[in-house]
Amino acid sequence: QVELVESGGGLVQPGGSLRLSCAPSASISRFNVLAWYRQAPGKEREFVASISRRGDTSYIEPVKGRFFIRRHSTNDTVSLQMNSLKPEDTAVYYCKAEEQRGPVERVQTYHYWGQGTQVTVSS
Repeated sequence: QVELVESGGGLVQPGGSLRLSCAPSASISRFNVLAWYRQAPGKEREFVASISRRGDTSYIEPVKGRFFIRRHSTNDTVSLQMNSLKPEDTAVYYCKAEEQRGPVERVQTYHYWGQGTQVTVSS
């Protein structure tokens, strides 16, 4: 079982920045995709950003140009740099890791989630 621990959340004013970090209990080289999701009060959890093993990134439209996801092989973490934060970015942010195991003809996909870290954007 893989554990993911998020950190870096907090209270920030609109226009400010935060950097979230996610530390899996295993080497990040084990995961084909690492991602960040968020869940605002009263809303469903939504995808925010992802990065593949080879470094391909994907973002939802509202955060493009403001959020940046990176893999850090030196300390086996994945980060989400969030700039120009807006009140609508307020949510609990979750780290997710996707691992694929087994032979190609019988590959199995495993998903691991962290406990989440609160981000509040307010003046």
